[in-house]
Amino acid sequence: MTSADAPHPPQAGTAPAPARDGRTAGGPPRPSAAPRGHAVADGDRSGAPADAPGRAGRAVRGERARYWRPAELPGVDLLHAHYVRKSFSRHTHESFVLAAITEGVEAFHYGGDLVQAGPGQIALVNPDTPHTGQAGVPEGWTYRTIYPDAGLIRDIADDTIALRGDIGFTQPVVDDAYAARLVVDVHRAAEEGNALAADSLLRLVTARMLRSHGGRVRPLSPLSAGARNAARARAVLEERMADPPTLERLAAELGTSPFALLRAFRAAYGMPPHTWLTDARVRRARRLLGAGTPPAEAAVTVGFTDQPHLNRHFTRSVGVPPGAYQRARGLRAREDG
Repeated sequence: MTSADAPHPPQAGTAPAPARDGRTAGGPPRPSAAPRGHAVADGDRSGAPADAPGRAGRAVRGERARYWRPAELPGVDLLHAHYVRKSFSRHTHESFVLAAITEGVEAFHYGGDLVQAGPGQIALVNPDTPHTGQAGVPEGWTYRTIYPDAGLIRDIADDTIALRGDIGFTQPVVDDAYAARLVVDVHRAAEEGNALAADSLLRLVTARMLRSHGGRVRPLSPLSAGARNAARARAVLEERMADPPTLERLAAELGTSPFALLRAFRAAYGMPPHTWLTDARVRRARRLLGAGTPPAEAAVTVGFTDQPHLNRHFTRSVGVPPGAYQRARGLRAREDG
């Protein structure tokens, strides 16, 4: 039975709450059968991680990641992964992120803080928000992640909250075992090809998060001279991504100094220009891969030296290599000629 069959939150005590160290009571995780019919990231040769937030069982060894875009959920990507040594570099998403931790603890930098999420909790990330990701405990973490595009979130927000403008989540971690279960059930419904359940559950959990932790995240304010320079620098880097200028040349073109531009850019976008450029290249590469561009061609187009260069940065940001990402979306690389 999915959560769609039980619309009311479970009674207290039905899901173990995370202990203070981020672990669940009751023992290590129990592996579940791998869902069929989905592309698997390179290196994944075993079953999928345990599902239920806080569920006990046998420990799972190795790292696995399954990334796909189900036909049942247009505009939504899904990731089911278990990571131990994996470390996500500082990056952003064009979509929102709702990640339900089912085992272990994930730690990630969000804004100026290092936060942690454990079983029964959901990590929430807004579009264009720099963040990282790494294990918070030696055994790593397992999670089910939903990446809904901004248009879908806005449609749901229009039906659930009265705020208008730039809407997003106001906290990076929410302790809500019932919502975490809904995220897991979105995955299960998509794996089963149950379009009605997958769409319904996605809207239920998103509406729940927006009502409890939604709000205006970018209040309008006049741009300072430094912020205007940062925005202009970003536009230059976006346009000249494959052959960007040096920081000194970029600052000279904008009529400011390198250090002033560096400070302003970091203040505006949460990372220095070179880090932002790498992230922007990965994001553009994702769009190219989604259009069927071969990984080697995408790498050169966005300014990486070669495909291994793209592979390294893409995997550190997305969690799977470019080829696996493309296959998981039901695509084959376009053949030349």
